[in-house]
Amino acid sequence: MEPKYKRILLKLSGEALAGEQGYGIDPEVLPWMAEEVGAVQALGVQVAIVIGGGNIFRGLGAEETGIDRASADYMGMLATVINGLALQNALERAGLVTRLQSAIEMPAVAEPYIRRRAMRHLEKGRVVIFAAGTGNPFFTTDTAAALRAVEISAEVILKATKVDGIYSADPLVDAHAERLTDLSYIEVLNRGLKVMDTTAISLCMDNKLPIVVFNLWVRGNIRRIVLGESVGSTVAGGRPA
Repeated sequence: MEPKYKRILLKLSGEALAGEQGYGIDPEVLPWMAEEVGAVQALGVQVAIVIGGGNIFRGLGAEETGIDRASADYMGMLATVINGLALQNALERAGLVTRLQSAIEMPAVAEPYIRRRAMRHLEKGRVVIFAAGTGNPFFTTDTAAALRAVEISAEVILKATKVDGIYSADPLVDAHAERLTDLSYIEVLNRGLKVMDTTAISLCMDNKLPIVVFNLWVRGNIRRIVLGESVGSTVAGGRPA
């Protein structure tokens, strides 16, 4: 089958790396992710990844400890670099060629983020991992994912979650939550659905970049989405006329 998308951006949360531990990096999760990414790249699809850092440090909640928001966000960005290194190692152990790019310069461990270089890596079949968010405080890794996806001309953002799509409420809390399969950006914003933050959704809307929200823990889901199967929930559609 011919892939529906030629270049994708996969958004992984830091919590995904924690697995059932809830904190840190679960060594059993990394090979799983490497296998899923490898199955997609084998189709000839170019894969970029933005990774969060919530399994190590979450900047948004750190103000309660007396750390100012900007410093806390920088700490969170550094946590994403740790996750990026772990993911890079797992991908390379699976035989994939990777590049880790950081929005905060740290040449000993990662390349600086340079848009043209990232696109060249993708064209050469390398998996590119984007770490350190946007490099600026007050922006989430959701926004970083939307920004990087637009910059590298990705055709879709795949947002990995623990559930099988977007719901009207948290399905892990509300047994009556309704699963929503197809939504417009404006509907997500108006209903306050927790898909990605509002900055990220607005950026995707302005650039008509679709978002597919899916369950990471169903084996083969990323490959199915890339091949055009209906998986999870899709946010698409431009501004209303």
